[in-house]
Formats: sequence, structure tokens, C-alpha cells
Amino acid sequence: MCTAIYPGSFDPPTLGHLDIIRRCSAIHDKVVVCVMRNGAKGGSLFSCAERAELLSTITADLPNVQVDTYGGLLADYARRYPDPVIVRGLRAVTDFEYEFQMANVNRKLAPEIETIFMIARDKYTFLSSSVVRELGRYRGDLGEFVPPAVEQALRIKLGARKFEDE
Repeated sequence: MCTAIYPGSFDPPTLGHLDIIRRCSAIHDKVVVCVMRNGAKGGSLFSCAERAELLSTITADLPNVQVDTYGGLLADYARRYPDPVIVRGLRAVTDFEYEFQMANVNRKLAPEIETIFMIARDKYTFLSSSVVRELGRYRGDLGEFVPPAVEQALRIKLGARKFEDE
């Protein structure tokens, strides 16, 4: 049984993330969406637990998808599963450079684990969690960028924060 591991910060999960998850679930026996605790990215809007809960909510209709969190090396996490592959989404050439480097590091740490890249659909190539956070901070329309449950969580989270122009 092949297990696809889709790691990321998912702060917040977007429709682009959900599209990759759905496409993975159609071609892999099991998909583990792993919210990685990444200290290099700085402060997160949502906690790991909140992001995992949001991902569980938006993937509830996909029976072969589970959500987890992890704070160590991805290669170590992937070894927990039989026949794992790491799945990474690519939006643009700039993503490829970073992901190529990370795939080679993971290959050095765990040569038995493959990394596969999934190309984002055209309508999601511009979409990132940071774009969504910025739109949310300025009360922009998020309906085309995130699932309804994520939009609601963003409105609640950002509604409690002071806006720069107020």
C-alpha cells in the first residue's frame, strides 16, 4: 500500500492545497497531510492544532486522507509509513528551485523515499497562504481562495486583530 505524504505549513489551507490533496487521494491508497511545525517561517497565524483541524474539516469527504502534525525532519516522519512517497505541489519555477533542493536533501537522508511533484492547476498558480492572509487582513473577498470553513476561521481569527489602517 503506497502512502503519499503531503507536508506543508498550510497557514491557512487554500483551495490550491485542497486540489492537490484531492488529486493525490485519487491516485494513492492513503494520503497523509502533515502540518509541519516550521520555525524558519516565523510566526504562524493559526496554531498547528488549528491548521490540522481545518484540514480535517475540509478533507472529511475523502476517506483515504488523514491529517497529522510533526516537528522534526520530513524524512524521519515518512519512514513511519510503508512505501511512502513525498508529494509536493509546484506553482511556478521559483517553487521548483526550492522543492528540488529539499527533494535532494530528503533523498540524501532517506534514499528509499521518492518525492513526486504535482503541478498546480492554472487557476491556483498565483495562490499562496501568504496571499490569503494578506487579503484577509484587509477584509478582501476570500471565497475563491479558501474553502468556506477556512474563510470563517480566518474571519474569526483576523476579526480579533487590529487592522493597520484603523
